[in-house]
Amino acid sequence: MSTAGVGTGTGRIGWALTDSWTMTRRELAHWARQPVQVVVGLVFPVMLLLMFNYLVGGGSGIEGDNTEFLVPGMLALTMAFGLEGTMLAVTQDLNKGVIDRFRSMPMVSGAVLVGRNTADMLQSVAALAVMTGVGLALGWRWHNGTAAALAALGLLLLLRFAMLWIGIQLALVAGRPEMVQAVQILVWPVGFLSNVFASPESMPGWLGTVVEWNPMSATATAVRGLFGNPGGSTGTWAAEHAELLSVLWPVALTAVFLPLAVRRFARLSR
Repeated sequence: MSTAGVGTGTGRIGWALTDSWTMTRRELAHWARQPVQVVVGLVFPVMLLLMFNYLVGGGSGIEGDNTEFLVPGMLALTMAFGLEGTMLAVTQDLNKGVIDRFRSMPMVSGAVLVGRNTADMLQSVAALAVMTGVGLALGWRWHNGTAAALAALGLLLLLRFAMLWIGIQLALVAGRPEMVQAVQILVWPVGFLSNVFASPESMPGWLGTVVEWNPMSATATAVRGLFGNPGGSTGTWAAEHAELLSVLWPVALTAVFLPLAVRRFARLSR
């Protein structure tokens, strides 16, 4: 019996949630059979944090503890990286015909994508927990209380939610697993053209302006302020309103890429 479009609006929402959770459990089952992929995804940002903290250095233009400046920035960077796993899974399903089989079933349209996003959000929570633990081991601390720290983590997950929809849309556009690496390269400039490793004040004027309006910079600045770490504000409008921008940017990106991804998914094989 078809579940889509049955019953009242509440009933349809219920079916949509059920279908999305079914797809989420499918992705979690895949991870249970491929634990190495999950472990690599958790270890990679830790390696970046250790490398930039001890080998490369960071915090240019920052007064105070470099670790307390770097850790919040790396938390924001972690939310933007790792999209290749999502993109690869989507393109593999496309090429194996899995998506076509799902679309032929009595399933709410888009549940596959929502399930994919939800599973990756759960992994993102684990990644934040691991990175926070490593940061604490390195000497990083938050100073504004538990409520502010939880708000900072919420902003990080909001950024991740938006980035995952961008990744899903790019995967649907790429269409093939071999194209994922080429598309993933586009994420790196966005990540490094931010205030994760250095203050915009230490950069040329035009570059500092670009960096400050980067969505990742807004989240990094906002969480530094909430954690009570250095680098929370540089006196510019973007820095002074970082918490507002850290909400507006992900919401705007989600509003653009979520419907694009769902629409493209619905048009597959037509």
